[in-house]
Amino acid sequence: MKVRLVEIERRERPYRMRMPFRFGVTTATGGRQAIVRARVRLEDGSEAVGWSAEALGAKWFDKNLALRDEDNHHQLRRALELACEAYLDAGFDTPFGHFAARYPQHMAACEAEGLNALIASYGQSLVDRALLDALCRGLGIPFRRAVAENHVGLAPTPIAPELAAADFAPLLRPAPLPAKIAVRHTVGLVDPILSSEIGPQDRIGDGLPESLEEVVAFYGNRFFKLKIAGDEAADIERLERIAAVLDRAAEPYAVTLDGNEQYSDAGAIAAFYAHLAERPALRRLCASILYVEQPINRALALSTPIDALARRIPVIIDESDGALSAFPRARALGYTGVSSKACKGIWKAMLNLARAARWSAGDGPAYFMSAEDLTCEPGICLQQDLALVTLLGLTHVERNAHHFIDGFGGRSQAEARRFLAAHPDLYHEQDGHIRLRIAKGDISIGSLDAPGFGTSVDPDFAAAEPMPKAAWPMAPAAAK
Repeated sequence: MKVRLVEIERRERPYRMRMPFRFGVTTATGGRQAIVRARVRLEDGSEAVGWSAEALGAKWFDKNLALRDEDNHHQLRRALELACEAYLDAGFDTPFGHFAARYPQHMAACEAEGLNALIASYGQSLVDRALLDALCRGLGIPFRRAVAENHVGLAPTPIAPELAAADFAPLLRPAPLPAKIAVRHTVGLVDPILSSEIGPQDRIGDGLPESLEEVVAFYGNRFFKLKIAGDEAADIERLERIAAVLDRAAEPYAVTLDGNEQYSDAGAIAAFYAHLAERPALRRLCASILYVEQPINRALALSTPIDALARRIPVIIDESDGALSAFPRARALGYTGVSSKACKGIWKAMLNLARAARWSAGDGPAYFMSAEDLTCEPGICLQQDLALVTLLGLTHVERNAHHFIDGFGGRSQAEARRFLAAHPDLYHEQDGHIRLRIAKGDISIGSLDAPGFGTSVDPDFAAAEPMPKAAWPMAPAAAK
């Protein structure tokens, strides 16, 4: 089904974190979320409105410490501006056709302005999601059905030449939406592990868990994502403290290790993993590791073989997954996985799934995708990401916003209640706040199968601030 973008509006809102979250090179205490409203015209002349939302993530898309958080925000705003311009200039096409046709020029336009491929992907992804949501709402069908009946126009494309003969049928005939998906709890680098580490004067006291010990008791998680910082001694000591908590569980648990680009090179992370496996206190935790995520800097990751580590444990790319060519390049170096994040592109995720399925069909290693998070807040952002990862067939997903942000993060009670009414399996009211509902480590997602991309509910757009025009080009001092 072909659509044409008629109008697009951009707004944003601030949020504060209930506790600091350290990952990679930064510790976040708050941020901003972008919200996009797109009006499209369908081929029959009818019109529909669609939405997308995503955190303006500072120090993840570009980790240059010379840049302020506000500089990072302007980079992402500029990528979104360029994507909006490209799509508004286009005529009718399918949602995937719009992406495929715009991708080369959008990436080139961003590169010409000094914006890396990850930032470029962010801008295009927000437009793609809003366009797709509008199509689904206009047709009155859920996202999953739109894919199954290929109203989205997914097909072989020159931008992914290795898939010219690929069979998209399995992707276009997804299994029924599962009732639940497991939550992989993120343990940030400054998160308290034991409750005894939190002094009475430091307690938040909002009724939500604060230490890992409390998280396990409160939510019942069985999957965990553990951040590591590139300091071998400190990382091992911290992982031993984490293992002491997780090993209390009688039932099995699973963990992933996220390097966030913090290890200096492939040899350093391979040595770290070898030393990890030698520690008696980490025996069960090591046996529970599913994969290691993006251990070395993106500047080296796609030019350095990772075989020494990959022989022991699967390794995936995350921050290195900027351009569409990233996963094939990573595969040649020993990586077997790639993350899905809606902020990096919904169509990229589907193409990468097709790649993984095709490469796994031979006698070599099994290739796979993981589901990671970039502070997906409740509402449009969370639900579109969940709709995507369940389409990909993934059974657990990293979620962190519910731990670091309380509920709907200061948005209007009216908006929160609309989402609660439409998705009572996904949210609940607790201590006067509407929050993500997690029971025995799972979230229920049956209500995502509503007309639209994960929901039929509109966000409170009028309450958000108009997105300022990107301060661009950046000042020379910031751009260095």
